[in-house]
Amino acid sequence: KGSRKQVKRGQKEYERLADHIGLLPAVMISPYDMNLVTGFSEDRRRFMDGVIAQYDRAYLESLLNYNRLLSQRNALLKHMAIEGIRKSETLDILSMQMEGPAQHIYETRKAFLERLTAVFQDYYERLSGGKEQVSLTYQSHLHEKSQKEWLLEHTSRDLVLQHTGRGVHKDDLVFQLGEYAVKRMGSQGQQKTYLIALKLSQYALMAEIKKVKPILMIDDVFDKLDEHRVASLMKLIATEAFGQVFITDAHTGRLPAIFTQPGVDAEIYEVNEGAVKKPLTAES
Repeated sequence: KGSRKQVKRGQKEYERLADHIGLLPAVMISPYDMNLVTGFSEDRRRFMDGVIAQYDRAYLESLLNYNRLLSQRNALLKHMAIEGIRKSETLDILSMQMEGPAQHIYETRKAFLERLTAVFQDYYERLSGGKEQVSLTYQSHLHEKSQKEWLLEHTSRDLVLQHTGRGVHKDDLVFQLGEYAVKRMGSQGQQKTYLIALKLSQYALMAEIKKVKPILMIDDVFDKLDEHRVASLMKLIATEAFGQVFITDAHTGRLPAIFTQPGVDAEIYEVNEGAVKKPLTAES
């Protein structure tokens, strides 16, 4: 307790944990990821940041720099509000310093979504049987004005609220099913299909950019999916150019029935009370 955390690769210690990000590309789909679809904007920003940072070191540096400046600006706003200070040269300097990293973050996120959207729509169509129309929209204050313009215009408001109310730290992704928000109007199966299509799109994009197939981990996500969507997902993974895939499922017969088909290279294990049973077949 109280000691500094150490992260090593081999025998060499990282100076920063951020230096390890992206070394072993991996994509995981689990029930906990549903917050990406049904949760708050910070969950969707975390998704964008987590994906982009794995292949773009400059983006990660801009993000770390922006968050540092944002913390400093918020702390100064709180101090000014408590002390009754209405104007500060330091506040103006911080606002201007945030412009560079904010613009880089915005442009990188925008380009990322443009690449992701087409792949996502293709995966969703294949998982759902082409019965539903979906869309992704990037929502940002910087569509309208620069970070610096927003901050300088809203200084008085920020002083009252004691935090920075405009900027890329408020960005969001709008997920729609037809004309409606999927988190409000989508069924649980549609929401889960949306999540899976997003994650498979992440996989495809990372594989294309890094020229390495990530590890794909799918953890017990089949609940609320109808048989057609489950079969579409499994066949997609079995036949597409995916690398190493790990799948867990509480339904003991589903995976053997799919992955014991001719031409599918898979090993299936059953884990029961700590004991591992192998191999399983469709009749097991």
